[in-house]
Order: sequence, then C-alpha cells, then structure tokens
Amino acid sequence: MKRSACLLLSALIIPFCIAFTGCSINVTQPKEERADTINLSRLAYADSAIDAAIADRQIPGAVLCIVEGDDIKYLKAYGYKEIVPDSIPMTTNTVFDLASLSKCVGTTLSFMQLLEEGKVRLSDPVKMYIPGFKPWYDVEKKDSVDITIEDLMTHTSGIIPYINVDKFIARYGTGCPDSLIKYIATEAPRRFRPKTGYLYSCLNFITLQRILENVTGEKLCDYAQKHVFDVLDLKNTYYCPTPDKFGQIAPATYENGKLLLGEVHDPTARIINLGNSGNAGVFSSAEDMAVIARAIMDGGEWKGKRILGKETVKAMCTVPENVHKFGRTLGWDAWSTSASQPGDILTDRTQCICHTGYTGTSMVIDFKHRIAIILLTNRVHPDDSGSCSRVRALVANIVEGALE
Repeated sequence: MKRSACLLLSALIIPFCIAFTGCSINVTQPKEERADTINLSRLAYADSAIDAAIADRQIPGAVLCIVEGDDIKYLKAYGYKEIVPDSIPMTTNTVFDLASLSKCVGTTLSFMQLLEEGKVRLSDPVKMYIPGFKPWYDVEKKDSVDITIEDLMTHTSGIIPYINVDKFIARYGTGCPDSLIKYIATEAPRRFRPKTGYLYSCLNFITLQRILENVTGEKLCDYAQKHVFDVLDLKNTYYCPTPDKFGQIAPATYENGKLLLGEVHDPTARIINLGNSGNAGVFSSAEDMAVIARAIMDGGEWKGKRILGKETVKAMCTVPENVHKFGRTLGWDAWSTSASQPGDILTDRTQCICHTGYTGTSMVIDFKHRIAIILLTNRVHPDDSGSCSRVRALVANIVEGALE
C-alpha cells in the first residue's frame, strides 16, 4: 500500500516539475545510449517537399543539411540560388544571409562567452552597461522595473520589435548606431513589465550587441569572428562580406534594377548599423552551420576546438524557470508561439532548440536524438514574396519520421 502511494505521488510530482522548471538539456549523451538512426532512403521525401516549394515559386532553391551525431548524413542543393537577372544553379557551398539566425550563431554564442568569463550576469540590469537605459514604468502605480540581460535574451523585456527605418533615417540619417542605441535606451516603448510577456524584438539583440561591445572594446563582428567563427575554423562564415566573396553568396531582393548581394537584407542592420548588428548580419553556408550545430550538441567543442563550456551550453539551451511559459531559451527558441519549424513529430520540445531567419534560413537541433536539421533558402529572392514556413515543418517531420 505504501509503495502504491509513493508511485502515485511520483506520478503527480514529476509532471508538475516538468511543467514549472527549466528544461534540462543533455548535451553530452553517450553515443552508445542512442539506438536511433536515420533511414537515409526516407529522406527522399524531403527532396520532394523542397522541389514542390520551388515549383510553387515559394523559394528559388535551397540547401538541406542533416547532421546525426558527429557526421553530416545528408547534404543536397536544390533549384537555383539566383533567378533574376540570371539563372544560376544552387550549390551545397552557397553562402546565405542568415538574417535572424545571426542572433543565435553570432550574438548569442559570443555573449555566452562573456557570461562564463564572469564579465556579465543574466540578472544584471542593462543600465549597468548602457547608462540612462530606461526601465519599464507603470504610470498609474508609479512603479518601475529594470530590464535585465536575461530579459533581452529571452525576448521578455517588453521592448518593441523594430524601428521604422524610413522615419529613423529622416531624423538621424544613415550609419548611426549610436543614435539607434540612444533611441532604444531612452525612447523605445516598453510594452509590458519584464518577464510578464513575450515579444520577439530585434532591438533586444541590438542592445545585447552594444553591451558586448562596451564590455570587450571590440565590435560584435570582430569579436564573433575571432572568438567563435575562427576558433571553429569556419571558412564561409562572417559579417560584412568583401566583394571577393560575392560570387558564392545567394542574392536577396531585386529592386529598382539593383540586386541586393553581399549586403545584409535586414534594413536596420544594413542601413543603420552598416552590417555589424546584433539582430542580423551573419553570412554562412550549410556545412559551416553543421559545425556550429555539432559543437553545440557536443557541449561547446568540435574536434578539440572549444567555444563554450558544457554547463554554459546547457544554460544557453535551457528555458529559464521565471519565463518558462514563454518557451524561449537564452538566444534560441524552444516551444514559443513562434517555433513552428520543428514540425509536428518532434514531441519532446524540452530537448530541442531552434531558430529561423527572415530571408529563409532555419536550424533545428534535437538533443535527444543528436540530430540537426539545417535548411537554408533565400526566399526573399527575387521580390520578397516567397515563403518557407510550411516546407521547414515538412522537412522536420520527414527527418524525425526517418528515425528508426
């Protein structure tokens, strides 16, 4: 009788703990404990899904990379990287504008290094690093709450998502990152009390950029290149590509007789921050992204090259308890209302991180099965009318369904 009561109590307690505590990511799961493997023949379904999206003119082309454990199991190019003004076939080494996926592989990986080096704390108020950074303020109750670094990284700060670039230019001009930070610090509306809501915001990560730059004395683009991309020996990952790299890059939109090529598509990153931006700006290839994914799955290290400690990676991939219901980890998504790209078959979202980019990029990392799904497209080419939301989820379903 006592044993039955204990079992019943455990059954009640365990789900409660899962629901109200941060998820626990296993970043160092021994290979011998994993019986699952991908049935490669079933990945032909992914070919069909991507080809259909191309035929429907949702994307001009794509590169799909599937990582299992330490190996790239599937790498394939589809369609065209450019269709206007010329038709140029897609190749597996094509470099893409990652857009908001830059928040993860550029800003977040860099910022987590500051955290493990004791240079910042998640609970630190932003005003410690950006003087005059205003708090959330309740006019009626005359109550204020400081915005913290954790609030920025989990998109629970309440800061508005974007700026109106045209109005900003009319007021400040172009190439004025200092004016942008001053606006975010002193004028940008705060929509709710920190940690009480979720609002995905590019301004959060531009603020993180400025904190990193104030702490390190380096530009984000230089810091990430030196301490993340170069450490992992990535050959095709960088901010602000030089003209000699343009031939490998998938172009973005074609407007007013000009093709946007080698410049970040996001207007705030391109026009205001001149390519060095916390919200967007990284260019990369599928194979380089696979290295990043494997380093994360292996606890911050790839082939003896370490960018983060194991516990740091675990913290990065865990949804903090105080904002658990919103489903955002530090810099990544897990199960927020924005996270559709892991599809329908991956049920244990506590063992997953993911993110997308506006231009058509996405990455899903499934820690339970040690697989990563990297789908890179330039859906904004040629006229910013394409869509890849559905094909992302379809491909994720196909990959997860191929596990046996």
